[in-house]
Amino acid sequence: MNTAVPAEIVEIFRSFWRGACEERGFVLHAVGIPSQVVWLGRAWALVVPAAQQAAALAHLEHYERENPPRRRPAPPEPLHRGAWLGSAAYAAVLLPVGYLAGGLAFDADWLDAGALVAGPTRGGEFWRAVTALTLHLDVGHLLANLGFGTVFGLLAGQLLGAGVAWATVLAAASAANLLNAFVQPASHSSVGASTAVFATLGLLAAYSWRRRRDPGDRWAYRWAPLVAGVILLGFTGAGGERTDVLAHLTGFAMGALAGLAHATVRVPRGRLAQGLAGLGAAALLVTSWAVALSWP
Repeated sequence: MNTAVPAEIVEIFRSFWRGACEERGFVLHAVGIPSQVVWLGRAWALVVPAAQQAAALAHLEHYERENPPRRRPAPPEPLHRGAWLGSAAYAAVLLPVGYLAGGLAFDADWLDAGALVAGPTRGGEFWRAVTALTLHLDVGHLLANLGFGTVFGLLAGQLLGAGVAWATVLAAASAANLLNAFVQPASHSSVGASTAVFATLGLLAAYSWRRRRDPGDRWAYRWAPLVAGVILLGFTGAGGERTDVLAHLTGFAMGALAGLAHATVRVPRGRLAQGLAGLGAAALLVTSWAVALSWP
């Protein structure tokens, strides 16, 4: 590539990739137009003599038509360390609550106090939207949600950090339970962490889909995460006699909204933010159960 560029130069191309500028410089060199790649501080630029600007642009336009840009792989999403801590905390909540509820600890009927019953929830017992997420009807129900939740939660924790991810899941699942309570009959009752599991799945699907927003990508590549999430929702969230399909759907939808929000507006994800988010989630759970068990 010719580097003998006169003092009167103009920029005709800019990129964060030096190779893109050099590639176009070789194209101009082949037709006898001198050029130079220069660093602007935040990007690379290809400059040519001002007198040959029009010719250079015409050659590059022809080159772009003949060689449409190929998708460059997006830089890998940075993964947060310690994501397993969130999944461990998830298990550390579900297992003890299951044990205490099964043993009627504190002489309380935990299912009666914490289940999402639509009528009382609409009447102001909003803590049920949170407590119901930690209750299960049997060991199989508990183990299924524990298995799926720890895996999905681990993936979410790697993307967002353990504290932020699980605080988001708790907020999305609680909102989904509230929505479910307001659209179901007053007698409707449901329990289980499956709403949180599907909120996590929605979060992962929508976040990954939104991060693949490059218009140069093929539609199948861009939509793959969301399509996969919907398929998994259909396979695992719509079967069984006691399955609350609407809770699964609202959980997935609320999680997807949260995923879009995280992909669009980057919230703090440092250690302090992770710690505060985790403590906030724990405080919400403890407070909700304290109110539920003490409610007359």
